[in-house]
Amino acid sequence: MRVVLATVVFLLAASVAAHAAHAAHGAPSVVEAVRASSEAGSARVVIDLSAPATYKLFALDNPRRVVLDLADTVLTGTAQLPRAQGPVLAVRSGVQPGGTLRLVIETTLDDEPRATLVAPSGKEGHRIIIAFASADTPRTVAAKHAPRSGARDVVIAIDAGHGGKDPGAIGHGGTQEKRVVLEIARELADRIGREPGMRAVLIRDGDYYIAHRERIRRARAAKADMFLSIHADALRDRDVAGASVYVLSERGATDEAARWLAERENAADLRGGVSLSDKDDMLATVLLDLSQSANISASMQAAERVLDSFDKVVPVRKPRVQQAGFLVLKSPDIPSMLIETAYITNAADERRLRSDAQRGKLAGAIVEGVQSYFTRNPPEGTRFAELRRLASSD
Repeated sequence: MRVVLATVVFLLAASVAAHAAHAAHGAPSVVEAVRASSEAGSARVVIDLSAPATYKLFALDNPRRVVLDLADTVLTGTAQLPRAQGPVLAVRSGVQPGGTLRLVIETTLDDEPRATLVAPSGKEGHRIIIAFASADTPRTVAAKHAPRSGARDVVIAIDAGHGGKDPGAIGHGGTQEKRVVLEIARELADRIGREPGMRAVLIRDGDYYIAHRERIRRARAAKADMFLSIHADALRDRDVAGASVYVLSERGATDEAARWLAERENAADLRGGVSLSDKDDMLATVLLDLSQSANISASMQAAERVLDSFDKVVPVRKPRVQQAGFLVLKSPDIPSMLIETAYITNAADERRLRSDAQRGKLAGAIVEGVQSYFTRNPPEGTRFAELRRLASSD
């Protein structure tokens, strides 16, 4: 009995101490409600608060769950945690040592969610919104420049390699390729959005896996003018370092042409409105050969511009554009390149990949190269084409 009583007294004392700690920092924020909603493979969880709160969001695996730690925050006895809602399986709560409130969200989504603290508006008070981006559609990054009437932006599809169940290469310091290339892709998209005449579409904007052909399909659905697949290379030899750029090889193009011909009854038209479904084998083969030859040539020109820009700011492993049969490069009509930003297995390169400043340099060099290519090779109807006509008329 004395042991039980002592335990109760200890727990009460700990509770009082925790609340005293909150009081020392001012009145704690109160979680008034937790809400969950889902739609089309995406989900969000909203935490209603009485006041702003300091928080930390991170994910854990096996099983997949997302954790939100809230400092100086308490959960009211009347606040009900939501039941299963689509990919949100459950929401649990607990108090960590030191009084930190922890909310654990069990989910089926591999996406890496984002949390945003939102100020009161209308009938809504302070709240934290945890959003799981849908893995079903790419995200268009809003341009930060005013649109020019009559001329469209060139669309750059940015594909962060790997994701979800596929971490890609892993550096000796524990850096995962899928995470650093996503950071580079987001930085790249942001910088493209600042450039007049350019707009970015992120094929992957979270920690989930997308099949290679699905990445191509999404780029085509977005009517992309260029496809950039961002990666980090790896070798057993830790001394190998530097960036390199790849485009599709002729062998890879030949293999893909055979596949397109076999599936042309169900295939979409090539860019420019050329259909393959109503052509005989010989004509369809000629049209595909012409499209792929022109596409490889355009890809090579663009890749050379990017590699030249890399050479100014980061170490380059291979001074010439390489060619390979990477599946993700096999669109027959969108200029495409695979960019190995560094060797994640090299200590210096791994440090560069983890540096915000260095990732910014990589993104800046890619934008410079892409912009240089479109200045010389502007698609019809774009601002680049309009500027070129104005320049030639002066």
